[in-house]
Amino acid sequence: MQRERLTLARIAAFNCPADKKQDFLWDTDAPRLAIRATAGAKSFIFESKLARQTIRRTIGDVRNWKLDEAREEARRLQTLVDKGTDPRELDREQAETKARAKAAKVAAEQDAESRKRYTLRSLCEAYSDLLETNGKAQSARQTRSIFKCHVYEAQADIAALPANAVTAHQIAAMVRKVAEQGKDRTAGILRSYLSAAYNAARKSPFDAKLPAALIAYGVESNPVEPVSTIAVERGNRTLSAPELKDYMAALGDDVTDQALKLALYAGGQRMAQLLRAKVSDYDQHTQTLRLWDTKGKRPAPREHLLPLAPKAAAIVSSLIERAAKREQAAAERERREPSFNGLWLFSSHGKTQLVDTTPGKRAAEICKGMKCEPFDLRDIRRTCETMLAGMGINRDTRAQLLSHGLSGVQAAHYDRHSYTNEKRTALVAWENRLNEIATGKQTANVVHLMSNAAA
Repeated sequence: MQRERLTLARIAAFNCPADKKQDFLWDTDAPRLAIRATAGAKSFIFESKLARQTIRRTIGDVRNWKLDEAREEARRLQTLVDKGTDPRELDREQAETKARAKAAKVAAEQDAESRKRYTLRSLCEAYSDLLETNGKAQSARQTRSIFKCHVYEAQADIAALPANAVTAHQIAAMVRKVAEQGKDRTAGILRSYLSAAYNAARKSPFDAKLPAALIAYGVESNPVEPVSTIAVERGNRTLSAPELKDYMAALGDDVTDQALKLALYAGGQRMAQLLRAKVSDYDQHTQTLRLWDTKGKRPAPREHLLPLAPKAAAIVSSLIERAAKREQAAAERERREPSFNGLWLFSSHGKTQLVDTTPGKRAAEICKGMKCEPFDLRDIRRTCETMLAGMGINRDTRAQLLSHGLSGVQAAHYDRHSYTNEKRTALVAWENRLNEIATGKQTANVVHLMSNAAA
């Protein structure tokens, strides 16, 4: 064992012999301190005995430690050994403490990031995106509108909270605020949308059809469930024949009024479904318009075929002609071949679908001009079905014509009848009835109506 008083010169001159893996040079001032030299490095080490076992601990590289500091560290370590403490155990404890502190810091940072990222607002946006991905564009637009108005703007503080930290009390206050404005229907819709968003996040870890991104919200329960649903009175407004006459007289020839007119002449179709129609959805030969019903929890939209009567067919034909002229003009400007089948049937500018809120606003404008009891598109649809029932069109045919109540076992698995003849007969009779209302003249309305179901 080499032992000399360590100096900077001796440390610099000391090297590991070529025939050894390592060599030691011990200090005389601090007997437990040594220089350990290997083929590529030199470091200060401490070595002592505790309970008859050798303890060796590296202090550090000679380039990073001053000699006096290394001696002081060796004396400190020997003091610990004299007290029966193994310095290596302290090192391990300190390392574990640092590791725990680092992990806690990382967890806190991740939690803070999660609280910023996975908020109620973010969950609402993710749910709206999910609806759109599933082909429910109309529902997605409605949810975004409701959330924007009554969550993001009206309840910004709650919207910024982590989604899994929002309480039932906060949801209840949010819904109550809307209801107190006299908007019971909107309050009920808000509650329904919030509940659907939370249920999607809650089920996402167990449902492969839901986006994995929803799992990160950490939602384990639905805070909307304790909030009572809001009973909304069912609408009962129907237009009288004179009111319907004034309504029809107010409809012009622009694309919005044509949409309102076609919805009426086609028996009271849902505007959202009608506006999604394209030129390719109309069969000129059979005068049949194909719509797609996305309502409910269907995995895929249901095909809804309308064998149109003459006036409705004429409206569609004029819309197709209008769309074709627009496309032809655009193709000539852009020097390309025209493409017709992808064109929207209802479009203000030819390239995008007519905004689905526009017909409703136009109907409200007409209603205001009529100076009558307020009505909206739902009331027009209700008026159509009520009058159809009064004409003797049975419930089954009305259900097929208006595409509602068709998700039961019978409709889903057994009833494969197309109802084409029944629907066409009903629509011809309906056009005759509308003509009577518009002109005040009785028409020959001899129709063989189905009587196998209650009207």
